[in-house]
Amino acid sequence: MNSRKLIKNHDVMCQDYAMVDGLQTVAEAIEQAVSHKVNVLFVNKRNDDDEYGMVLMSDIAKKVLAQDKAPERVNIYEIMVKPVLAVNGNMDVRYSARLFNRFGITKAPVIEEGKIIGLVSYHDIVLKGMISRP
Repeated sequence: MNSRKLIKNHDVMCQDYAMVDGLQTVAEAIEQAVSHKVNVLFVNKRNDDDEYGMVLMSDIAKKVLAQDKAPERVNIYEIMVKPVLAVNGNMDVRYSARLFNRFGITKAPVIEEGKIIGLVSYHDIVLKGMISRP
């Protein structure tokens, strides 16, 4: 029988993200990312029936910089991924890793009671969740 301790998303998640509004410009969102020292931006819901969005710095590089668009003239809602695939805080990190692999993603928001409470990534799962610490 496996005596390995069950590691859940809330055990390894981090707070390395910032919340932005979809109507903000990319330039404003970049300023927020710099001030919070993060590279993941979650886009807030507009109302209770809406879903969260997500913008990575790679999205900005591909959809704004590479296409020679002015960050002051592009809104976040134009480049975000929405809806974003999310995981529950009580989910076993092994299932999160399988989900990431299946859908070709590397990170996801951790949502409990309809609110984002953190961010989990392959990085967090491997470095914080694979080795038991005393």
